[in-house]
Order: sequence, then structure tokens, then C-alpha cells
Amino acid sequence: MAVEPHLLAARLAHAERLGDMGWAEWDLRTGEATWSDQVYVMFGRDPADGPIPLHDLIGHAEAVDRPGLDRLLWSVVRRAVPGEAEFRVRRHGELRHLRAVLDPVVSGGHAAVHGVLQDVTLRRRAERIMSDSRDMLLRVREQAAEEHHMSVALREAIMPGLDETIGLPHARVAVRYVAAGVESGLGGDWYDAVRLPGGGIQLAIGDVAGHGMPALAQMAQLRHALVGLAMTGHSPDRLLTWLNDLVLRRMPETTATAAVGRLDPACGTFTWAQAGHPAPILVRDGKAAQLDPPAGVLLGATADEAYGLATFELRAGDLLLLFTDGLVERRTRDIDEGVALVLEAAALLGADPEGGLDRLVETVGGPNPEDDTCVLAVGLPG
Repeated sequence: MAVEPHLLAARLAHAERLGDMGWAEWDLRTGEATWSDQVYVMFGRDPADGPIPLHDLIGHAEAVDRPGLDRLLWSVVRRAVPGEAEFRVRRHGELRHLRAVLDPVVSGGHAAVHGVLQDVTLRRRAERIMSDSRDMLLRVREQAAEEHHMSVALREAIMPGLDETIGLPHARVAVRYVAAGVESGLGGDWYDAVRLPGGGIQLAIGDVAGHGMPALAQMAQLRHALVGLAMTGHSPDRLLTWLNDLVLRRMPETTATAAVGRLDPACGTFTWAQAGHPAPILVRDGKAAQLDPPAGVLLGATADEAYGLATFELRAGDLLLLFTDGLVERRTRDIDEGVALVLEAAALLGADPEGGLDRLVETVGGPNPEDDTCVLAVGLPG
């Protein structure tokens, strides 16, 4: 039984250290004060110097916090009203946040002030970090919203008419562009569908590696270059050769894929070439199959490999589906599984593709969270 007070005191001191808090008492009649050990730690004060008198406490607070502490002491001592305040002190040159809860005690003519003090420095630092993080997150969101707005505007300038149906002689072309995730603006995916001087239709789709403004700028260069080169009347394989030369000479460290084709309604043929790009899908009589691709390497990979050329005949009612790899690739599945899903969904599309493209994108998994998706569907009405 003799050791119980000692154990109780030890446990109380341990609890004070864990909570970084301590207690104090000031006798208003004699001016004497008593502090627990932890209060000395909070103030960085040597216990040999004794507690700080109550009327001197204000002088140890930071100047900006003294009015608040002064009001607390006036309320407790003069009006006998309990209260609390937070103030900062310098402990060995380090700024510490202290919270004081003071209560007036009057018993048998004896007046005193009891107080509990707690070091809340770590809590205030955490709150400041949280506040700074929220501010930074807000700035990042604002910047992302601004970049998104800018990229959407650029998208409309570079590729107007996305998600619309394009009316061309002997064909209807529907386009869907689905940005990566939800809030992204535009990456390196692009398409082109334009009538050629000889009466044919050029169809093209491509994907520049990367995202953001760099990919957007590279994509714009390639697309605009192809539009100009197409006016020469040369075959798709020759156009890809020129594009590859452009990338190698003027766009270092850039790689891209592309598929370029010429649709000749008069002859009923589609002649195409590809540079490391997924082959188009042909839908005929309710069945979908992927075309056999001619030889072709990535744009920007090498100047030593030639681009092949392939031609096949089209019929009235056929549907061609050109797409970027964002449609079929997912981190969570094999690419062959993605292609199989696209083939299954494409078989349900008619010669007028407008109504079914959104359903097709949803069927294969919806927006790709990691890559943009561009789909170009070309229908040949009967």
C-alpha cells in the first residue's frame, strides 16, 4: 500500500507525456505557483527556476498572442469566469503552440487558479499541412480545368466536328472521340475524312504517343501534314513514307501510329496502308472481321522499312471501322479480348453507324482511363 501514491504519480506523469499536457496552480493570495513536470517541458524552463508567476505569463507569449491571453487572465482572475486561450511561446528558439484552460477556484476564502496546459504544436502543424494541401489541390484543379478548357478549344480548332456525322459522296462517316478518364482534354489521337480532288475519299486515323500539350502539338503537325500531302494524289503507302520522314527529321523522340486509306466509290475499292496501327474492321452482312494489315512500322522508328499497300473491294451496305488502340487495350485484359469485344459489337452496326458508336464504346468497356479513344466509322449505304 505504501507504493501506491508513487505508482499513481508515475502513471500520471506518463499520461502527461503521452498527451503532451500538464497541470498548474497559482495561489492568488500568496502568489505561489505549482507546476507539473510537463509544463516545465512545454515552456523549456528549468524546474530549478520554479514556475512562472501568473502575472508574468503574458510576457512569455508571442506579442501577437498577448491580447488574447490577457483577456483570459482578466476574465478568470477579476470576474471568476473560466476560459481558455491558445498562445505561442519560444522554446529554445522553436515556436510552440500552447492551449491553456483556466478555472478560478474559491474555497474557504482561499482563491486560486487551476489550469491545464497542452502543447498542440503537432496538431496545428498537421492542420496547416492539410490547409496547404487543400490549397494546392484547389490550384491543381483550377489549372487542370483551365488546361481542359484550352485543350477542348484546341481540339475543336484542330478537329472540328468530333462526335458528328460527316456527309460525303457515297458514304456516311461518324466519329467518336473519348478522352482518357473523365476530365482529360485531348491527347495524341486524331482522324481525318476528306474528299480528294479525283473524287475519292481519304480516311485516316492515328495516335501520337503521350498525352497533354506536347502530344497535342505533335498530333496537329502530323494531321495537317497529311492533309496537305493527300492533295498530291499519291497512294497511302507513299503518304506514310513522307510522314515518317517528317517525324524522323523534324519531330525527334516522337513516335506515332497511323492508318491511311483511300476509298474509291466509283470502283468500289479501299486501298490502305498502316504504320504500326490496329487494322480496320469490315462489317458485312452482319459479320465483322479485322482486315489483314500490310507491312508497316511505327512513324519515327526507322527509315529503312517500306510501307506496304493493301486493296480490297467494298459492297453497298458495308461498314468500315477505323479505331485507335485505346478502344481495345486495357491494363486489366488481354488485347485479343478487347478486339473480340469490338468485333462482336461492330457486327451489330448497320451501314449508317451514327446510332451505334456510343453503344459500341460502352460495350467494350467505356472510356479508357489511361488512353484516349478515337473511332471512325464509314458506312456505304445500299
